[in-house]
Amino acid sequence: MEENEDKKEIYFKSVYGNIKNIGYHTTTIMEEENFTPFAYSTGIFENFKIPELFISGLGPNLSGELIKNYTEKFKFEKVPLNKRLDDLSERFPVYLINVNNKDLTKYTLTSIKFYERRNYEYVQLVFPDLNGNFPNEANYDYDQKIIGEFNV
Repeated sequence: MEENEDKKEIYFKSVYGNIKNIGYHTTTIMEEENFTPFAYSTGIFENFKIPELFISGLGPNLSGELIKNYTEKFKFEKVPLNKRLDDLSERFPVYLINVNNKDLTKYTLTSIKFYERRNYEYVQLVFPDLNGNFPNEANYDYDQKIIGEFNV
């Protein structure tokens, strides 16, 4: 049991270090059989006054790049919701949609611990499948869990 506590302590030292030094921490959960990978930020809301970002279905490198681009592009600005964004990634357009924190509780444990009882918000990044189709379009085919309301 003690070894597990040591790992948690080391992990959260890393989290708090990243938040202090770069403004946020990115948590990535890798893909496994019958499990969609996901990533999310912690610290962006506190340091840059925009919602944290949740991404489902992409690997850690691309998710990290998107979180970085999102932060740099929108920090201290109003985040455009439910609008096609063509300049967050060179690879594909995306949408940012509202998502309730309570719907993310089984995913965003690092943020829950970091913010404790303080207020924070999340948006979800939604991306197209390999053929450029979004979840609301015919023939959409990709393993991306949509937590918020995608009705664009």
